[in-house]
Amino acid sequence: MATRVQPETLPQGIPDAELVQRAARGDQAAFERIMRLYNRQLFRTARAILRDDGEAEDALQEGYLQAYRSLGSFRGDARLSTWLARIVANEALQRLRKRERRAEIVPMQAGMADQELEGIADMKTDKSPEAATHSGELRRVLEKQIDALPDDYRAVFMLRAVEELTVEETAAILAIPEATVRSRFFRARSLLREGLALKIDLACEDAFAFDGARCDRIVGFVLDQLNRQEKV
Repeated sequence: MATRVQPETLPQGIPDAELVQRAARGDQAAFERIMRLYNRQLFRTARAILRDDGEAEDALQEGYLQAYRSLGSFRGDARLSTWLARIVANEALQRLRKRERRAEIVPMQAGMADQELEGIADMKTDKSPEAATHSGELRRVLEKQIDALPDDYRAVFMLRAVEELTVEETAAILAIPEATVRSRFFRARSLLREGLALKIDLACEDAFAFDGARCDRIVGFVLDQLNRQEKV
């Protein structure tokens, strides 16, 4: 049976440095606050590398355990979120290397303007039920295309575009040069634009379908009208 998590008892606004100090002394409420602050970002980091919700969750949990044991070594040279993300990314990468097989990468073709890709984010400003439905559909399409990115590009894209981390932070988390972050991010955006454009092209072929019942209904109506005229 899962352990029931009690509500936090700490006041709001405690700086990260103090939370780390408290957690290092065994204050689990402080560590809970840290986890709640960075859960989404760290899950996305692991998910970007592993492409699997369950594995990402396992990697995040193990990463937290490693971080808790290493809190005494945190010196504040980097942001706490970056330090944690580096630990979680390492755990996710280790799990990735242990896989015996890798998922196939979906080929992407054709071009798409930057405005079309960025337009997906604009859906967030419309709160109507219709917009929520369309936004959910677009989100699922975008998530599938992100999952289809090669591993190296996907991790960079998630950290830079989704989590909005800086080039420097992304480079520190993934242990790669800043120039590599920039080139991979550019390539990831290009692949996403191309992949989304292909899906739009395929969808356009099926848009406003004119077969089946509608076709029969219109043909039947016209023939019926012609028969009526001939009888007059």
